[in-house]
This record gives sequence, structure tokens and C-alpha cells, in this order.
Amino acid sequence: MSAQATPSQATGLHAAPPPPSGPVPYPRALSLGLLTDMLRIRRLEEKSAELYGAGKIRGFVHLYIGEEAVAAGTMRALAAEDNVVATYREHGHALLRGVSMDRIMAEMYGKREGCSHGRGGSMHLFDAATRFYGGNAIVGGGLPLAVGLALACSMRKESRLTACFFGDGAVAEGVFHESMNLAQLWRLPIAFFCENNLYAMGTALERSESQTDLCVKAAAFGMATIKVDGMDVVGVHEAAKRASAHVRAGKGPIFVEFQTYRFRAHSMFDPDLYRDKNEIEQWKTRGPIHTFSARLKAQGDLTEAQFLEIDQALGAEVERSVQFAEAGTWEPVEDLTRDVYAP
Repeated sequence: MSAQATPSQATGLHAAPPPPSGPVPYPRALSLGLLTDMLRIRRLEEKSAELYGAGKIRGFVHLYIGEEAVAAGTMRALAAEDNVVATYREHGHALLRGVSMDRIMAEMYGKREGCSHGRGGSMHLFDAATRFYGGNAIVGGGLPLAVGLALACSMRKESRLTACFFGDGAVAEGVFHESMNLAQLWRLPIAFFCENNLYAMGTALERSESQTDLCVKAAAFGMATIKVDGMDVVGVHEAAKRASAHVRAGKGPIFVEFQTYRFRAHSMFDPDLYRDKNEIEQWKTRGPIHTFSARLKAQGDLTEAQFLEIDQALGAEVERSVQFAEAGTWEPVEDLTRDVYAP
């Protein structure tokens, strides 16, 4: 296991670059859609943290706060028929993929009305109808699943691609290299989306990887790569569109590194002692929601009143999802062995 960096060791290693700025090159409807997507994730995540503190949500919870631009920008570049495989920090991916907030919240409560019938919880959101295949609790666990899905699509000559999300910590796993190798060898229709938040579970990238340019690792397999600012939803969306076009053109897999940052600890159990607090505050100035909304306001596509109206509507959606979960039902004890495989 890699040693964790102390705050003094981490200071300055991950200094935040200037915040995203400049005009937003999209029609107003798309711009407001991207903003709404990010806010929707943020409000769900904040409520989840509150409910966890109140003992309503139990088990492991990994929040996505700060990384919303990645899910928002990529999901709008995918088609409904595509496959999506995510990590245990997947609430935002599931939500924007089309899993209802009600079913996500009920799942985190452990209720039967949840998307995994209350059996998966926060880390195991799943919904076959939207082709959302996890929520995977094991670091790197989604990589071989995504390769298998992409291989099936290739063998069936289907046009859909598979989008596989994973963090920088997964790059240290052997299964990353095995999956990348097979995907490139077989020219599978898969987009590898790496959410590099610089600390994996709690180890600074520089302390766990001798090569910190993750695109170099992918390029070693002969794979096309893209590196992008993961705090800029415009950059993310453009990179995701390029990646999607590459795969759909039959050019094989592609690796995209989204350089992002989580504002909260790795999980609700994590004391977050490995990062300097000043570094966290510095990165918050690059927060994808307020920097993007500022850009929209500057070009006349958004007013503060409109922002508050969107935020209020999303807050109401979150409260309705809590009511839905609260009214949900527990699985009866007699169903304990249902769906359990026994050889």
C-alpha cells in the first residue's frame, strides 16, 4: 500500500491553475442544460451528506462534489443506446444517465423502490433500462466489465459505444493495463474516461505513480489520448464529443484524462488529513458551477434571478426524492436469500 502524503508534503504539488474563463460557445438552451445538470448533481450530493450525518443513509458514501463538470459534459455526448460503466462515486453519472432521483435516493436508503431494490446502496447503483451498468465498489472493477460489453457489441456488430469511468487510483491496478491492452488489440468501441482527481483514495499521484502523465500510460498501448481540464464543462463536453466521434468512426478505443478535483474527502469516513486545506480552498475557486455560471452571466445568457430559480426547482426535486425514499418499503426478512446464487 502506498504511503499517504502529509499536508506539508502535499502543499504546492497540486496548485490550481487559473479558473476556466471566456465565452461559452453554445446555444443558450445547451448552456443552461449543462449548468442545470451540474447543479442537480451538487444538490443531490449535498443532501446525501446531510442524510448520512442524520443516519438515514448508511454504509459507504463517496461524494462527487467538485467533479460535476465531468459527468455533465460527457453524458451529453453519449447516445441512449450506449453503455455506461462507472465507479463507486457514481451518483451523478446515474442521475444524468436517466436514473430517476427518486430511485437513486431510495437505493441509498436501502429501500425496495431503489434502482437496485435496496440491495446495493450508494456504491452499486444499476439500471439496465438506461444501460447504466454500475456502480462498482472495487477500484478498477468496471474496466474489464466495460471491455466485455464493448467486445459483445463488436461481435454483434452493434453501433453503440461503451463509456467507462474510473479514477486515477485505478491506473495503478493491473486490470487497467490488461483492459487497455485488449481494448486496443481488438480495436473495441470503448471510451476510457479517467477522472483524475490527483489523490485516488488518499495518496498524492506523485507518491504512487512514477509516470504522472496518465495519457502517456495509455499511449504506451498505441491508444489515442486526450487530456482536458475536468473543471471546465465546455472543455469536457468538447473532449467527450471528440472521443465519441473517434470510437463511432471505427478507429478503436480512446483514453481521455479529465484533470479534476474533489472538494470533499474520499468518503464520509475519510478524515482528509493528506491534503493541505489551503490547496482545497484554492481549487474551490475553480469550481465548475460558479465559474460556468459566471461566464454565462458575463455574456447575457443568465441572470442571478434565473440561477436562483433553477436552483430552487432542483432543491424541490431533491426534497421530493427524500419523501419518496422515506415512504419506501424495506425488503422482508423472508426474501433474504432471494437472488442469491448457491452452487
